[in-house]
Amino acid sequence: MTAPVPLTLPDPQRIALEAAYATPPRAYHNFQHVQEVLRHYDVVAEGPGWLQPAEAYLAVLYHDAIYEAGKRDNEARSAQLAREHLAHWASPQDVDAERVAALIELTARHGSLAPGDVDRDAALFLDCDMAILGAEPALFDAYDRGIAAEYRGHVPAWLFKLNRRRFLKGLLARERIYLSDFFHARCDAQARRNLRRAVTEKR
Repeated sequence: MTAPVPLTLPDPQRIALEAAYATPPRAYHNFQHVQEVLRHYDVVAEGPGWLQPAEAYLAVLYHDAIYEAGKRDNEARSAQLAREHLAHWASPQDVDAERVAALIELTARHGSLAPGDVDRDAALFLDCDMAILGAEPALFDAYDRGIAAEYRGHVPAWLFKLNRRRFLKGLLARERIYLSDFFHARCDAQARRNLRRAVTEKR
């Protein structure tokens, strides 16, 4: 059962958003990724629930709208696009555009935040985005290949492999991979199995 959608985008806004995700073409950070994160959003909605469901939903929709492999401002630019779209296309008055943008900007800090660093909805939102780490092995491997494909041509293969292994090892070394108790219980064990295997294979 899918949780009710907290709001519906006007067709022009939806088309503009999907066009953003198609530029440049991406192997992982595409609209299919958004749909997968929305699946986890629904799981939260049906479980612990969202305190600000509309803001979390919009943050999921826009969090990777701007994505160029290796760029350091993707999150800030995605947040700004969300602000612009929400200002251009009339949204419900009770939607806090700055909260949407703040959630998106937090995705730049994946792997460096601890549970006490963010509030409840932010923790759940960030964990939805990282739930792929705890997916079944075939899905995790497809994600890992997609990330590598996106960096191909932007970063030398040896450097990507070095940095990617360092990032995955850093996640594995953390006391908590997931910020919320909900995702910690659901995903941590499988995420650690996936990460250990990936780190070993990247030696």
